[in-house]
Amino acid sequence: MVPTVLTLANLVCGFAAIHYASEPLGPTAVFGWSTITVGGALIFLGMFFDAIDGSVARLTRSTSDLGAQLDSLSDIVTFGVAPAFLMLQLVDAYHRESATVGGAFAGPGVASFYGKAVWAIAALYLCGAGLRLARFNAETPSHEESDHRFFKGLPTPGAAGAVASLILLQQHLMFTRFAATESLAFDRVAALTIPVIALLCAIGMVSNIRYPHVVNRYLRGGRDFGSLVRLILPVVAAIWFLQETLAAACTFYVLSGPLGMLRRRSENAPTLIVDPPENE
Repeated sequence: MVPTVLTLANLVCGFAAIHYASEPLGPTAVFGWSTITVGGALIFLGMFFDAIDGSVARLTRSTSDLGAQLDSLSDIVTFGVAPAFLMLQLVDAYHRESATVGGAFAGPGVASFYGKAVWAIAALYLCGAGLRLARFNAETPSHEESDHRFFKGLPTPGAAGAVASLILLQQHLMFTRFAATESLAFDRVAALTIPVIALLCAIGMVSNIRYPHVVNRYLRGGRDFGSLVRLILPVVAAIWFLQETLAAACTFYVLSGPLGMLRRRSENAPTLIVDPPENE
């Protein structure tokens, strides 16, 4: 029952994130955060439940096909639908005055090309998440930890973390660093930049690029002093710069796959040896 409850908690976090994102942009009763900020934070809370439910299931020897399918169904809501909807609401909140149809800026039936493009990117992101989860279920041979050390393609929590962390950073900077006259240009530019990141994440989810499983690769087993320092430094940085650290860590994880692929290719590249010319 415990792993199932944790997985359902992930699902509820996704549902709650969509609920808060659907509300008009403004402060909430949750620490006074904006509705979009609460939605982004709930995606990270769902990520926490998703990270521990599989570990608890293996620890209690209660892994099952039912749990695996429920996990994927929960992930498609929390890491597929919720980030895509949150991104649409963010863009719509800061560009609504540009809308001409139905009061919405982004959608398949609006007049603006950018509005149509943003809606299409959100749909592509959702499709990428669905394909990524279906492929994971089809290609993962077992529930053992040895089969969960690497992912083929960007995992959906990593993609959702990149989108949600940038949204949280945008909201944080807008309300704390910029004056009212300065924030207008910043929020509009940032709102249209995040869909580009979401499109790259959608491509990463359906790619064959290898990504490490963070929990199984870096948070389990004995580590040397250098590994311990690399784990502690982000935690310490997050105490003072939470939003900035989250955005940097999630962006680095998304980039780690392509960078690792380039590094492996350079290491495996054949070395051309040219024999020196013989003396005549």
